[in-house]
Amino acid sequence: MNQPRYRSLALIHPDFDPAQGLPGLRVGPGGRLATVVDAASVRQAVLLLLSTRPGERINRPDYGCHLFRLAFAPNDDTTAGLAIHYVARALDRWEKRIVVLSLDAAQAREDPALLEVRLHYRVRASSREDNIAIVVPVGTGGAR
Repeated sequence: MNQPRYRSLALIHPDFDPAQGLPGLRVGPGGRLATVVDAASVRQAVLLLLSTRPGERINRPDYGCHLFRLAFAPNDDTTAGLAIHYVARALDRWEKRIVVLSLDAAQAREDPALLEVRLHYRVRASSREDNIAIVVPVGTGGAR
């Protein structure tokens, strides 16, 4: 029997998993806290990393990603480049379990005030690939 390599508590993130129910920790069928394993655990960790502002974690003040700095920035190529830089830097520092295969950012088609960051990665231990898309609210135009 194979033991899972990675295990963490199952968490419904309010920004990324709204269709899965109320945000917070999940309770399993036996009344205990539910867990996720392997690729699902890594995916959850990546989402938490990218949604955490540096300074929010008491014992790790540098943990997180600076995407929040882009609020009210113009939705242009410079802002997209900064988003890519912030995400790549956070993943490189804090998430050694993955290899980034591609990382891109562009204005969301449905709303010019949103920047969509798309990440394609592979989990090192299992070679399983996954995609994550994060929408960041930014400004609407190219000029301030």
